[in-house]
Amino acid sequence: MLVPGFFGFANLGDFAYFGHAKDVLSEVGPGHGIDGEVRVVRTEPTASLPRRAALLCEAISALLDASPGVVSIVGHSSGGLDARLVVSPGVTLPTPADPERVAASTRAVVTVATPHHGTPLAQFFGGMLGQEVLRVLSLVTIHVLRTGRLPISATLRLARLLRRPGKVPQGVLEQIAVELLGDFEADRRRAVEGFLSGVRGDQGLVAQISPAGMDLFNASTSDRPEVRYGFVATRARAPGLGSFWRAGLDAYAQATHALFVALYRFSSGMPSGFQPRLNTAHAAVLRRAYGRIPGPDANDGIVPTLSQVWGDPVAAAWADHHDIIGHFHAPRHVPPHFDWMASGTGFDRAQFERVWGDVARYVGAAG
Repeated sequence: MLVPGFFGFANLGDFAYFGHAKDVLSEVGPGHGIDGEVRVVRTEPTASLPRRAALLCEAISALLDASPGVVSIVGHSSGGLDARLVVSPGVTLPTPADPERVAASTRAVVTVATPHHGTPLAQFFGGMLGQEVLRVLSLVTIHVLRTGRLPISATLRLARLLRRPGKVPQGVLEQIAVELLGDFEADRRRAVEGFLSGVRGDQGLVAQISPAGMDLFNASTSDRPEVRYGFVATRARAPGLGSFWRAGLDAYAQATHALFVALYRFSSGMPSGFQPRLNTAHAAVLRRAYGRIPGPDANDGIVPTLSQVWGDPVAAAWADHHDIIGHFHAPRHVPPHFDWMASGTGFDRAQFERVWGDVARYVGAAG
């Protein structure tokens, strides 16, 4: 079961949030002992963790009703927190579905770029301006998944806004939203507008994934001994001259790179009191991937790298938050990969296949 995260649009039909990851897992899974199918959970991106975990619980319960068996859950971003919560011993969720039944059938939980110890970006999204920016960023993601790129004018305006969030001209966010929505046909536009209305109306997740919120979550949520927990860590190249060149010299790449720079800076500065304790295996994987253990400012453009550590190390990669699920620049691949924004990190198809092969291997080893 693949669980979308903070920008998850599995319930918008052909918006392929997990499309590439699902294809790789389906292809290599049988070689690692995964005899079954790969499904994507329909969720509500910014709803509270109990609400999102309840939807996951219902999805797995329906699957078990139709075909009893064992389940592994792979969650991207906050989807990993949904997975941890649904199998936590003694959890109570707002659903008639039975979490204990779901947990008893679950063999592995793999979290990918998940903010186990919070992200400073949540503090920005929690303000009035941040809530509207979150809505527009959700639309940005939908637009990229649908069309492959954003209008340069809208991208530049959003990047300028994020560089100076205290001086936002009135109505500029609404203008950007109108411009992006104008590229959709009428039926699709109505569906997206309805979706964005839900994002605006329910943002319970935002406060919960702050460092302080996740400190409380971790204190009240236990791991289940019979479930294997593994993580995939991601880290983007820090913005600078190097990332500027690697992002590409065309106007579109530089416009989206400017947007990435702003998000990277908001996501930096993980408070020392909320950083995880690394064991020997964690430290070894991080050093092997990045040359040394990342500092508190290292992040993937959304989540600090150190915040992503939980359980067994499955993989660590130089990748931004959406690169890792297949949204990097490879337009000639069939089907094509479209970059969410040009971070200049350099993640590619070969690395993508290695990471998701490691995920399949870990899930298969869990039985």
